[in-house]
Amino acid sequence: HQRGCGAGARGNVTAPSRRYQPFYCEENAFWLCQASQLADRDPRMLFIANRAKRCALWCQRLAPPDAPLVWDYHVVVVADGDVWNLHTRLAPPTPRAEYLARTFPHGDDLGELAPRFRLLEKKDALATFASDRRHMRTVSGWQAPPPPWPIIGDGRHTLPRLLDPADDIAGQVFDLIGLRAWADANTR
Repeated sequence: HQRGCGAGARGNVTAPSRRYQPFYCEENAFWLCQASQLADRDPRMLFIANRAKRCALWCQRLAPPDAPLVWDYHVVVVADGDVWNLHTRLAPPTPRAEYLARTFPHGDDLGELAPRFRLLEKKDALATFASDRRHMRTVSGWQAPPPPWPIIGDGRHTLPRLLDPADDIAGQVFDLIGLRAWADANTR
């Protein structure tokens, strides 16, 4: 079980953003969503989570080739027909259909490990996402070094709400079948 999302990051990160910090996938995705290279590609943040805080994703760098990595949550960027996941073995950007098929090969048949998805348009991400990074602190200090840039937002911490599929804070919430249907209907 991996905490946060950056644990899978090794080597060079290939993405049109210079802001990257291991273990802070939500902040990496927030900044990537704003990268000028993606501006005309309708970038969106995709939060992958569930109420059990245990989601199985395949093709992750830290996992053996045919095994999943269980994240408590993960956040990637969807831009037009591609997915930017900075912790996958798949080459970013990955075509959306390939990403969904290879990262979630067992569909929703995973019981408590089945993911739920919250898709936030860029404008909603800018208005809603905020993190004071409290989820990365323990009584003994940081679980992983924080990014060098300031916190996102005005001291609020909306990440837990965005990860809760039952919360109606913003965006659209899908199971995998629903996300695939949305992807098929929104192909440019």
